[in-house]
Amino acid sequence: MTDWHLARNFRYAGIHSGLRATEPGRRDLALIVSDLPATAAGVFTQNRVRAAPVRLCQERLPRADARGVVICSGNANACTGARGLADARQMTAVAAHALGCAPEQMLVCSTGVIGRLLPMPVLERGIPQAAQQLDSSVQGLNHAAHAILTTDTRIKVHTQKLTIQGIDITLTGFAKGAAMIGPNMATMLAFVCTDAAVRPEDLHVTLQRATAQTFNCVRVEGHTSTNDTLLILANGQGKALEGGALAQFQQAVTMTCTELARAIAADAEGATHLITLEVEGLRDEEEAARVARTVADSALVKTAIFGADPNWGRIVSAAGYAGVEFEEEHLSLWLGDMLLYHNGTPQPFDAATASAYLKHNREVQLRLRFTLGNARATVWTSDLTYEYVKLNADYTT
Repeated sequence: MTDWHLARNFRYAGIHSGLRATEPGRRDLALIVSDLPATAAGVFTQNRVRAAPVRLCQERLPRADARGVVICSGNANACTGARGLADARQMTAVAAHALGCAPEQMLVCSTGVIGRLLPMPVLERGIPQAAQQLDSSVQGLNHAAHAILTTDTRIKVHTQKLTIQGIDITLTGFAKGAAMIGPNMATMLAFVCTDAAVRPEDLHVTLQRATAQTFNCVRVEGHTSTNDTLLILANGQGKALEGGALAQFQQAVTMTCTELARAIAADAEGATHLITLEVEGLRDEEEAARVARTVADSALVKTAIFGADPNWGRIVSAAGYAGVEFEEEHLSLWLGDMLLYHNGTPQPFDAATASAYLKHNREVQLRLRFTLGNARATVWTSDLTYEYVKLNADYTT
């Protein structure tokens, strides 16, 4: 935590407001505030059922004068109709009043149980309290990172400093996510704050490109949520980045998003493995991504890895029903550095060694290589465990 890098002119808070009434003391309300007007952009769930905060943020972004985000945890404010949208607007209005800005300059996110109305008196008391505790230190960020969690077992923070054309720039990112992780976007909330100067339209494109390579490549059970939100705020006041400098900034944003996405997959509910699945040698990126997603979503593949069972036939057969045309002789498979299947032919390998690789490594790698082209895709997923079933069977009861 001491080596976190904090973007300039941002403050953070995370408090226990009482929204999670059955969990005394647990932080459940967060604020992110830029002391300067910030350009802001967002990427959101593609689920047709979208939570009220998602709809409100989509109305307000991209923009050039954002001041912050208010986030509550424990209640998704999804499937709540006109009342839910009014409550989301009220959350931004209360935050704006506490900060001295216009409601339209505030964004809002929620996460938690779907279909329950927000207890607005709790939030109307809590938001001003959070505003009073805003802090530009590592402690403030730490409190905010804890306040957005639901079933996560740990916070997810990634920061970096870099110099672009003689200008020092910092990116401060944090996220939550542990289940309902599917594509477009991976299910989560994530926030990136930076003191770079970037035009709203460039920030929007930067975020879309970063998301395609990172959060859209995380899968736990393929369930796309109603609340997926990734927001980026850039409050630099100098000349906006362009050309090669903007390209460097794009790489930095992608790096931060990559680390946050990997952290989400690694902390998937009940997970004991982070699985990196690499597919290469197909005709185009869509084919590669389709195979990667299909294998990553296979419950049989995920349970085999949980059980340290090198049952590679499950992986090959999942690739076969992905809807991509190939023949068996076009495909090879590696588990770590062990070749299990080569150009359609099973290879001799030591099952005990393969099982030990799965048993003793939290991070494991699967590589499927085709001989049909140069396109590739990488997806991060997790195993499927007894604990995952227990957590999700008892989630609201």
